[in-house]
Amino acid sequence: MSYIEKKYNSKISEVFDELSKIEQDILQLFNYKSIKYSEKVAKLCALSNKNINLILKKYYPEIKQIGDKLRIKSRLKFYYDLLDKLTHYIRCVEEFQKLDDQYYETIIDFINEKENLISGKYKEISSHELTVFYDKKTREDLERALAEKIEMGSKQFFTFGSLETEIKKIARIAGADEVTIFNNEEILNRAEFINNPNAIIHYSVYSTDEELLKEIGRELKEYLISKGYEAVILLQEITDLTLEQDFLTGSIITNANLNPD
Repeated sequence: MSYIEKKYNSKISEVFDELSKIEQDILQLFNYKSIKYSEKVAKLCALSNKNINLILKKYYPEIKQIGDKLRIKSRLKFYYDLLDKLTHYIRCVEEFQKLDDQYYETIIDFINEKENLISGKYKEISSHELTVFYDKKTREDLERALAEKIEMGSKQFFTFGSLETEIKKIARIAGADEVTIFNNEEILNRAEFINNPNAIIHYSVYSTDEELLKEIGRELKEYLISKGYEAVILLQEITDLTLEQDFLTGSIITNANLNPD
């Protein structure tokens, strides 16, 4: 399992934990069986949708293991149906201004049956979808790619890109707007705190969010260390552009052999 995949599996679990908290808030509101809480339900529905989109657009595409895909997909299907039910509820409130208690009970029962639905109905549906997809398309592609790598004698069967590509990908996903790798002999010669310094990774964000800049540095450093390299965050500063736009820059010096841009 790749570094990014491990990281994003963890991120997905955190988002699901947040969705569980939201779902419990929704459950509490539905137990009142009153339309006066519909506005709060609508806000929680929107927040749930935002979290689901975060998983779908940012994290899920990087998950490769079928077992992880099945686990995530099964849980997402529960939330798809929950959002559908909540959206219908909000529309009914707007149209009728009064609902039978049985309507509330139906959604309460649905939420209470969450784990059984995920491990049963939704897991079965997700398993079928993944099997069909991989049987018809992806499995052949993966097997062909693997065969080519074996034939070439590659030792990096599960590397999806060069080290430079992975570094840039991690930085941009973490929030960097620009990422540059270069060799600067003068700076490298001063870097006595790293054995055999080889490259500098320079990254920037078009904002004044210092925590974002620090997080990018931590992500890159953690990734390089996980690959067996040394890495030190060398520089962090804020710069004022002539276009009246602030941006933050940071650099990491490493002994990894990287090709400069």
